[in-house]
Amino acid sequence: MKAPLRKIVFATRNPHKVEEVQAILSDLPLEIVTLADFPEIGDIEESGQTFEENALIKARAAYQATGLWSMADDSGLEVDALDGAPGIYSARYAGEGHDYAANNEKLLHALRDVPPEKRTAQFRCVVAIVGPGFEKTVEGIIRGRIADKPRGHKGFGYDPIFIPDGYRQTFAQLGESIKNKISHRARAFQQAAQVLEALLEDSSASR
Repeated sequence: MKAPLRKIVFATRNPHKVEEVQAILSDLPLEIVTLADFPEIGDIEESGQTFEENALIKARAAYQATGLWSMADDSGLEVDALDGAPGIYSARYAGEGHDYAANNEKLLHALRDVPPEKRTAQFRCVVAIVGPGFEKTVEGIIRGRIADKPRGHKGFGYDPIFIPDGYRQTFAQLGESIKNKISHRARAFQQAAQVLEALLEDSSASR
């Protein structure tokens, strides 16, 4: 019998991610805490070679440190013309210590000679859920293309330069209400919500 699921650790310190995920999972009767609530947990080294491996590393570390059900995501931008780069290195594409703007600037520079029709890309997100005797990953992908320059101020990361298929505006222009429905993270956590809902039902039935 699995331990009851009432609280889950979201293994991140990124406040933007926390806001997105809390909105996506708001219908679940589940308390979401983060690594900010456990300062004794140091930085978790993302040593995996894939999004799935990194998500599992973070979720396992949080579970082992707290004994609570844990989840983590790893996500990034994969640009077709760059053979899938920046991929798992998306957050530090411009180097350690650089900000989102530097990452965007480096990517746009790399694509400076690439015509619009070949600037296709996708955001990929993998969510790992770990608990007692339980591990599962789910994935969300959204296709799109890279803009010629940053546009909008409502997002973070690569949002100002990513235009999702079916839209003419970047994620940073579209805003949270649309992004939280169609983004790679939304799609992955919508699947995670189904997994968590089933786990919550199991917890209720076992009381």
